[in-house]
Amino acid sequence: MYDPASSVDSGRAPIPLFGPRFLNDPQGLYREMRRDHGPVVPVELPGGIPAWLVIGYRELHQVTNDSELFPRDAARWNQWPNVPPDWPLLPILPVSPSPALADSTHRSQAKTMDAAMETMDPFALRRDCEELSDRLVDGFCGRGSVDLVGSFAEPLPVLALARLVGLPDAEGLELLRSMEVMGDAGLEAQAGYARLAESMRQLVAHKRDRPGPDLATALLQQGNYSEESCGMTLMSVLFAGHITTADWLVNSLRLMLTDDRFANAFGGGRRSIGQAMNEVLWEDTPTQILAGRWAVRDTRLGDKVIRAGDLLLLGLAAANADPDVRQFTEAEPMSLGNSAHFGFGHGEYRCPYPAQQMAETIARTGIEVLLDRLPDIDLAVAPEALVRRPSPFLSGMTALPVRFTAVRPLND
Repeated sequence: MYDPASSVDSGRAPIPLFGPRFLNDPQGLYREMRRDHGPVVPVELPGGIPAWLVIGYRELHQVTNDSELFPRDAARWNQWPNVPPDWPLLPILPVSPSPALADSTHRSQAKTMDAAMETMDPFALRRDCEELSDRLVDGFCGRGSVDLVGSFAEPLPVLALARLVGLPDAEGLELLRSMEVMGDAGLEAQAGYARLAESMRQLVAHKRDRPGPDLATALLQQGNYSEESCGMTLMSVLFAGHITTADWLVNSLRLMLTDDRFANAFGGGRRSIGQAMNEVLWEDTPTQILAGRWAVRDTRLGDKVIRAGDLLLLGLAAANADPDVRQFTEAEPMSLGNSAHFGFGHGEYRCPYPAQQMAETIARTGIEVLLDRLPDIDLAVAPEALVRRPSPFLSGMTALPVRFTAVRPLND
């Protein structure tokens, strides 16, 4: 538990982790946090639940590299007596006090997950993304204007991932709303979580009897997954993969539409797409804050005393902007391949490499098809009018309105 007397921040109140600053100026807030609190910041979650936000690049490396001292074992959390059963962050934080989240179980299942994902055909995923992207563009290309978030960036990843795990397109779209409310951590988050969990339970039961060339079947065939564990893993693939890939796609398009450096992408300069996508992972990474780690014992991190059982939140976006690391990366522009960012996490629990490749395939294919079909696309509002997703944990736009010359659908 956070104890002001144990910290050099004595006399400073913890910073609420929700509010307009996270919505409107997260990087400005991170700079103030670093100035006032240093690399490890006392924060307050809804309901007055204390935690630490790690915003220093070196400190984040320390936490993510030391799973013995900072495991992702929520059973250690010293705040469980204060967490109500309807706490809105439960669906998006790994905070169930279940032994299934212990490190040994994670290591075993991570190997199984990697093996299952390696069996997925990357060329089939690319073909699916091209087909789905064309279908989505056909739905609005004749209008001359559209909101790319609701009509393209959100449905594309969920449709691609639904096919990957073994769901029909229609069922994937039905889950879209559930995952959106989970990501925003609002009052409907628990209900969204329940709907997604039930859908995955039904999918696993179906694939037990009727296997197919999909990830659900591949997981079950690995042999060391229970049906419950398989369903939870598929939930993670869908939720984490959909919402972060959608935001990666949206943030990359926003950058390309508002920054003249990427103008040649609209004339077929495909290298600019990769540059924009990599720069977004540094400057506006889809996962801004990731939970969580729990301290095994009392220790020091940065200049703070961390008590046994304290929750640490990983400030990925803030660490990317840490001046101590940016001075070493300025020689290599972020858009030109520098991949020392925390965009996919770090350490034992970072996003698996096959999953990174899948996310890049979905986002990049979507952008390429969109620009091929609508090469004169332009932002329809002033950049400052764009509104960020209302979550300190995730980054993205609530809408990305654009205009373009109307064209006929491919399948008219």
